[in-house]
Amino acid sequence: MLEFIDIFIYLVLGINLLVALWLLRIELRLKKFFRGKKAENLETHISNLSQETQELQKFKEEAMQGMALLNEKIVTSIRGFGLVRFNPFKGKGYGGDQSFALALIDADGNGIVISSIYTRERVSTYAKPIAKFTSAYDLTNEEKRALEEAKKKI
Repeated sequence: MLEFIDIFIYLVLGINLLVALWLLRIELRLKKFFRGKKAENLETHISNLSQETQELQKFKEEAMQGMALLNEKIVTSIRGFGLVRFNPFKGKGYGGDQSFALALIDADGNGIVISSIYTRERVSTYAKPIAKFTSAYDLTNEEKRALEEAKKKI
């Protein structure tokens, strides 16, 4: 019976010795970590880092909200444009290539086509609304080309 108690005592003493060595090792590592620093300074640094992390999180949330707002606005902004210059009088010498058709559309194909016909006597300008890449008004060939150019640039 004494042998069992002796073994148990040696086992407990061995475990205590291992725990003491482990604690000593942790103590040495902590001393090395805090060498040249006060614990108060380290605590202050950790507190500052925590505050900066919170500020960065707030900034990230604000930036994400700003990005969402910009994404909403970009969809309705002009994304594609097409410009076609032409001579409406084909070889008669009137005006040259001073006439044009300009298409300005957003990502959904909504926008406007502006046409200008130039002659020596006058300049006429026309505007036609565009919805989903089509117009309720008849488009000239030049206006259709300008709209196709704009569509390619979206």
